Parts: sequence; structure tokens; C-alpha cells
Amino acid sequence: MQGLFAILFLCYAVLPCLSARITPQANPTYNVVDYGASGNGQDDDSQAFLKAWDAVCNGNEDSPTLFIPKRKTFLLQPMVFQGPCNPSTINIQVQGTIIAPGSVDAWKWQSNSYKETWLKFSNINGLVINGGGLIDGQGGPWWECFAQSKCQRPSALSFHSCENLQLSGVTQINSPGGHVRINGCNGSRISRLHLVAPKDSPNTDGLDISSSSNVVIQNSKMEVGDDCVVINGGSSFINISGIYCGPGHGISIGSLGGNGAYAAVEEVHVKNCTFTRSSSGARIKTWEGGSGYARKITYEDIVLVEVQNPILVTQHYRIRSAIDARKAVKVSDITFKNFRGTASRDSAVQLICDEVIGCSNIVLDQIQITSSVPGKKTNATCLNAHGTSSSSNVPQIPCLQK
Repeated sequence: MQGLFAILFLCYAVLPCLSARITPQANPTYNVVDYGASGNGQDDDSQAFLKAWDAVCNGNEDSPTLFIPKRKTFLLQPMVFQGPCNPSTINIQVQGTIIAPGSVDAWKWQSNSYKETWLKFSNINGLVINGGGLIDGQGGPWWECFAQSKCQRPSALSFHSCENLQLSGVTQINSPGGHVRINGCNGSRISRLHLVAPKDSPNTDGLDISSSSNVVIQNSKMEVGDDCVVINGGSSFINISGIYCGPGHGISIGSLGGNGAYAAVEEVHVKNCTFTRSSSGARIKTWEGGSGYARKITYEDIVLVEVQNPILVTQHYRIRSAIDARKAVKVSDITFKNFRGTASRDSAVQLICDEVIGCSNIVLDQIQITSSVPGKKTNATCLNAHGTSSSSNVPQIPCLQK
């Protein structure tokens, strides 16, 4: 009998230990250094990152973290962080510095199909990227190559089909092309980004959204060579607030309808943003001969500091001879409200619409845009635009008052 009690006691004591081994660890951390990354800024750390990613993505732990430590610089070649993954949430904590190869010839592509992006995240649901780190695309050689008509430049970061993406707290500089591209990602939340590239760097858009819905973009600073934020076709229910843009080309819808294509954008709301010495502020641009629509778009509570084109709508952004000029992307239900500040050019408001379809229900209210040049006045230019304009607006928009 005593032997039986001893056996039962031993089983009781051991079972909790066995249970602890079987239960997956919650919130484990995978440090890339533990997988062979040197972090000296010279050795290629790509394989170490991919090994760490494989452990994170294919493990069974709850909410694992891929950790990139501070005070280290990691050189990465173009790569794809591929899903789907087992965990419902994956964290990437960027505290150190990540750099791209320093010359165009030093880039080593995995395959021809991935030459559009340096670091791509694909089919990963519940991806959370944050931390106070730096991502440097070292784009200078690419800009020079592009100027010589020799290179098509890749974007730095791209996210494809990543549901419920969260991206925050990261500084990204000098992308070869666009800084962040988001495609087919629904339910994204983007905040506290700092995106930086020289004013004359070609097509270095800050944040490019396409084929995505229910996206929140807020409290970020974008100093780039093209659009600070651009919303492209297939996107809807996009809310943008607290963006500081300058230099750059403003917060843009499109271009849409390129080369006769169909494109649709709706329910975009931009609020409480500041544009400083940017080429544009609120901009909507479509190609002649395209189809589809841009509608239910609001720009509200906007501050302007020496902006060249504070309000710009054009349905003739690009014109091609071999297209059907009777077609155009329909622009309607657009509101510009409470704009205040200065324009560096005379024409502060430009509404250049298509003669076949035109722009409808364009509303301008509480507009106070004066010239940054002493002694000059601002004015408005309209063509085939229809809607309403408050009589107190500065400048006056007479084509919308008739």
C-alpha cells in the first residue's frame, strides 16, 4: 500500500512539470542576434533574419516577437517575410538600425518577381511593427541611376494582404522609391511614422495605399520627394489625421485611371493636417480616358505654409493620344473645409475638370488662403467644375457660385 501511495505522489508531482512543457510559452521573444545576425553594418544578416522569422511564423506560441536590438546595424538584402503564420498576432520590435546595400549592384534579388521591394511582408494577419528604430534604404545611388534612365527603383517596405496591420514608431529614410506601400490590407492602423528623403529625390512617396479599406493614418511626419500620402484605386474608408507634410506633393487621391484603366476610391477623410512648403496640399488627380470614380472625399481643418498649390483637382493629370477621350474618372462629392494659411503661387485653388463628365458637388467652405508674397493676391482657376463656394472664401471661386 505504501508503494502505491508513493507512485501516486510521484505522478502528482511530475504532472505539473509535464504540463508546463506541453503548454506553449506566451509572448516569447526571438532575438535576431541569437540566430546569427552580427549587427555590424557590414556582414549580410539576411539569412539570420529569415531563420528568426521562420521560428516566429511557424511556431505555436501566442503573440511572439521578432526582436531587433538597439545599438546594432543590420545589413539586409531584398527579402520576403512570408505568411500565413501560425500565431494570430506577430510582433516585430525594431529598436536597432536596418540598412539596405549601399550600391545598386550590391543588391541581390531572390527572384525577378520581387524586384519591386526591398523588404516585403506578405499574407501575415495580425502583424504589429513598432519600436524606435531606423530603417535606411540608402537610396542615393538609385536616384542617380534613375536620373540616367537606367533604373526602376524599388520601394523600401511593402505590405501585401496583411489584415489588421499595425505600424508605428519607426523612422524610415532615403528609400530608393516609395517608402511604405500597403496593398490589399484591411483594418490597418498606422501612426507615429517619420519618413524622410530629400526634396528632389524622385518618386519617394511617403505612404502609398491601394486596394485597402478601413485604414487609419495618424500623427506622422513626412518629409519626402513626392506625395506624403497617396490613396490609389480600390481603396475606401481611409481616415487620415495629424499629418505634417513638407516637403512633398501633399496628400493625394490618385492618380487614377492610368492608360484607360478603371479605378475607384471613396470615403476618404483628411483632417487636422499641416502642409509646409509642399508643392501641393489637397490634391485629386485622374487620367484622361480612364473610368471609375473618386467620391465622398473630405479635406478639413488644414493649415498651409507657403504651399504652391493648396487645393488642386485635375482630371487631365496625364493625357494619352491612344485613349478614348470621351471617358473620364468621375469626381464627385468632394468637400474642402476650413483651410487657412498661405500660398506661394497666385492660383491657390485649381479645379480643372473634364469637359465630358466634369466634377460635381464640389464644396468649398471657410477657405482663407492668402499669398505668402507681400502685395499679391490669390485667385482661383476653374474649368467644368460644379458645386458651391461660400461668399466669404478667400480667394473667391466664382465658377462655383454661379
